Amino acid sequence: MSKIRLANRTFNLPESRVHRLTIGGLLILGGLLGFLPVLGFWMLPLGFIVLATDIPAVRRMNRRTSVAVKRWWTGTKRGAKSEST
Repeated sequence: MSKIRLANRTFNLPESRVHRLTIGGLLILGGLLGFLPVLGFWMLPLGFIVLATDIPAVRRMNRRTSVAVKRWWTGTKRGAKSEST
């Protein structure tokens, strides 16, 4: 069974690859319509997370994005060594 982990919670995904791709695609489409009530831009990253379970290119994009956001958030540079005193 496929699972995704967000923060400290684990969510089960359908076993069928077609269902997972459909759910991911619908979440992305709903995210693009985020200006409408009920639908929101929060659906866009969630759709990419669901699609990453089946599509390696999306998985790499998610990983690169999460590393870039983490570096931006912490203020570290790529390849920078931590200085210890």
